[in-house]
Amino acid sequence: MSVVGVVVQLVVLIVLAPYLIGLMRQVRAVLEGRAGAGIGQPWRDLRKQFRKEPITPEGSSWVFAAAPVVLVASTLVIAAVAPFIATMSPLDGVADLFAVVALLLVGTVALALAGLDTGTAFGGMGASREMTVAALAEPTILLAGFALSARVGSTNLSAIAERGQQVPGDVLSPATLLAAVALAVVVIAEAGRLPVDNPSTHLELTMIHEAMVLEYAGRDLALVEFASALRLTVLLGLWANLFLPWGVATEASVGALLIGVVAFVAKVAVLGAVLAAGEVFMAKLRLFRVPELLAGSFLFGVLAVSSSFFLA
Repeated sequence: MSVVGVVVQLVVLIVLAPYLIGLMRQVRAVLEGRAGAGIGQPWRDLRKQFRKEPITPEGSSWVFAAAPVVLVASTLVIAAVAPFIATMSPLDGVADLFAVVALLLVGTVALALAGLDTGTAFGGMGASREMTVAALAEPTILLAGFALSARVGSTNLSAIAERGQQVPGDVLSPATLLAAVALAVVVIAEAGRLPVDNPSTHLELTMIHEAMVLEYAGRDLALVEFASALRLTVLLGLWANLFLPWGVATEASVGALLIGVVAFVAKVAVLGAVLAAGEVFMAKLRLFRVPELLAGSFLFGVLAVSSSFFLA
């Protein structure tokens, strides 16, 4: 049954990811007074792109072609091992904070190298900005994880989620609240959402993620877009199940898995809708202000770790 849980978890995340992007676009459209294309539009776009032939820029190497596959594969591994639907898994030993952060960084580095491999000014600019954001965001994820793992005595994500279910009072502790704020900012930065990045812009001076993927087309672009949607779903799911772990299945039964699926979909949908609604009322930060925002989240992470060890 634990293997079934992993399969169900992968299927749910793969199916849900494009719908999450569609939901967020629809929320923005409603708040902006537009009709919107519906929550299923990202899946229709992916289907159309998968039918098109990929185009490789002249002078690029295998790095450019391999980056979308590496990005999707690294995100799928996180989707398989992290406790999204259930905490019991044959891959539980791999669901470690350090492993998840490393896998996130693998995908980021692969896409940055692809941007550099094209030899274009936009690709190099986007890669430089992406690595700057990653260098400031990844340590904050570790600090937030340390703050949550201090009481558990383990950096295993499943153990942290189970602790949250067993001791609900920990959710309202100062260390947990500080870690939640720190990780929320990092999720926005890692997913390339406002105010750090604007996923719907193509203005040359403001692009980060889009600057690295301008040269992709066809199936390669579909893989990159799908990986971006899956990455956002994974990040929101991690935040939800680390700080709001209720509903995650802790036993191998059909009923528990069904509850886990419903709870996960509901939590991610609500978080995505809240994030999309917030983006309507905020503008993108200037690039030199982004490090200040991430430095502030790092400070929250440091305070969370200090509080967790002080109260432990």
